[in-house]
Amino acid sequence: MGSPSSASRRQNNLLFLVFIMTLFFYSIPDKINLCSDQSSVSPSVIPYKSSSNTSSLETLKLDGCFSFDNIDHAAKDFGNMYHFLPAAVLHPKSVSDISNTIKHVFKMGSTSQLTVAARGHSHSLQGQAQAHQGIVINMESLQGPEMQVHTGELPYVDASGSELWIDILHETLKYGLAPKSWTDYLHLTVGGTLSNAGISGQAFKHGPQINNIYQLEVVTGKGEVVTCSENKNADLFYGVLGGLGQFGIITRARISLEPAPKMVKWIRALYDEFSKFSNDQEHLISKNSFDYIEGLVIINRTGLLNNWRSSFNPKDPPQASQFISEGKTLYCLEIAKYFNPNESDAMNQETENLLSELSYIPSTLFLSEVPYVEFLDRVHLSEIKLRAKGLWEIPHPWLNLLIPKNKIFEFAQEVFGNILTDSSNGPILIYPVNKSKWDHRTSLITPEEDTFYLVAFLSSAMPSSTGRDGLFHILAQNQRILGFCSSASLGAKQYLPHYSTQEEWQTHFGPKWEVFVLRKSTYDPMAILAPGQRIFRRK
Repeated sequence: MGSPSSASRRQNNLLFLVFIMTLFFYSIPDKINLCSDQSSVSPSVIPYKSSSNTSSLETLKLDGCFSFDNIDHAAKDFGNMYHFLPAAVLHPKSVSDISNTIKHVFKMGSTSQLTVAARGHSHSLQGQAQAHQGIVINMESLQGPEMQVHTGELPYVDASGSELWIDILHETLKYGLAPKSWTDYLHLTVGGTLSNAGISGQAFKHGPQINNIYQLEVVTGKGEVVTCSENKNADLFYGVLGGLGQFGIITRARISLEPAPKMVKWIRALYDEFSKFSNDQEHLISKNSFDYIEGLVIINRTGLLNNWRSSFNPKDPPQASQFISEGKTLYCLEIAKYFNPNESDAMNQETENLLSELSYIPSTLFLSEVPYVEFLDRVHLSEIKLRAKGLWEIPHPWLNLLIPKNKIFEFAQEVFGNILTDSSNGPILIYPVNKSKWDHRTSLITPEEDTFYLVAFLSSAMPSSTGRDGLFHILAQNQRILGFCSSASLGAKQYLPHYSTQEEWQTHFGPKWEVFVLRKSTYDPMAILAPGQRIFRRK
C-alpha cells in the first residue's frame, strides 16, 4: 500500500488525465461529416429537426458530408410550385457516399420512413427531386473520374451522372465529336435527363437521349453499385432509362457520339393552316433530310417577324415587312441543317430543293447561319435575359403531352381553336417523331401509334397574379386540355408525367405497369428512391 504522498500524486495525475480527455472530446465536432454553413436560416422556412433516423446519418464515414441546417434550397425546383423540406442534404464526393447512404437507409428497414431523392440541376417541375423529411442528394457535388472521350468506329464519352450536357458538348468538341440527341436546354445533368428521356428536335432522327446510351453505372435502392448495359444487367439498364428515378440513381453514363459539324443552317417559316403545317412536318421526318425539326404555335403575337430579325434574315424583306401576325394563330416550322464550311454550296442547294416542297407562307421564310454550339445552347441566352428581369425563378406550370398522329388534328382544333384563343403564357412546342427510333424496352411510355407528336405548353405564371397570366388560371387551363384528351379518348400520354394517385400511374403505364412494379420490388423494394414522383409509398 503506497504512502499518502504517492496516493495524492496518483489522484492529481488522474484529475489531469480527466481534464485532458475532456478537452479532447470537446474539441471534436458534435456531428461527423457535417458541412459547414454559417449563413442564416431563411425566416420563411422552418428547418426540419433531426430525428433519431437522421441522427444515425451522422455516424456514416463519408468522403463528402451532410447538411442538416440551411437546406431550404433543396425544397425548390424550376417548377416553383412544390416545396417539400428534407431532413438532410448529402453532398457526395464519391459514388460510395451515395451507396453507403442508401444502404444505411435500406438496412433501417420499416423502422424508418426516410426516403432519398437525387437532385441535379433542379429543373424538375412538380417536386420530383424533393424528399419530404428525407434525404436529398446534391448530385452536383459528386466527384469522380473526369470525362473520357473514346474515338474510333463507335465513339463514345464516359461521363458522370452529375455532368451538365453543356460541359459534355464542350469536352467532346475537342475531339471533333458530339452526342447525337439533345434537349433544348443543355444546362441539365446527364442523370436527370436520362431518368426521363431527353427530347429535342433531333429525336425524329436519333430517338431521345435514352436511345443513345451504351452503358450505365447505377446505385439501386438497396445501395448496390451496378454496371449495366444491353448485354449486362439489361433489365436494370432498360428500367432505369426513362424510369423516373424509381430503380436507381445514375452515377455514370457511356454516351454515343458522332462527328460534330461546325455550322448550322437555321430556318423558320410560318403557316396559317394547321393541316399544311403538320403535313410538312411529317413529310420532312419521313425524308430524314434535316438534322433538327421542331415547331411552335404562336397565338396573337404582335410584331413577330420584326422580333425574328435580331437572329434571322428574311428571304423577302419587303414582303416580310408587310406581314401581320397579331390576331392570328400561326404555326412556325423550325428546322436546321448541319454542315461544315467547305460543304456550304451543296448544303444550300439541298436546302433550297427541300424548301420548294413545302407549303409555308412565302413572305415568312427566315434563314440564318450560326455556329453549332450557339445553336444548341440557344435557350441559355433566354435564361440570362429572364434572370436579369427576375422572371426565371417564378412558377412554371408546364404540361408536356405525346399525342398520336391520327388524333393531332382533332387535338389542335379543340386546344388551339377553343381552349387557347387569345394568347399563351409561354412557348408552345409541337413536332412529330418516329416511334421506330424509340426503344420500347425502356421505361418511357409513348402512344401506340408509329408517329406521335410532342406538344409542350411551356407556361410561366406571374407571381401574385389572379388574371390570365396567373398560376391558378394556367393550371385550370392545363386541366381543360387534359380533360379533353381523356374525354375524346385521344390515347395521349404525359411526358415528364405527374399524377396524384397510383391508379392514375397504373393507367399511364398501361400494359407496362406490371413490369414497372416488378422492377421496383427488385431494385428498390423499400420504395426509398424518388418519392417526389408519388408513384410508390415508402414501406
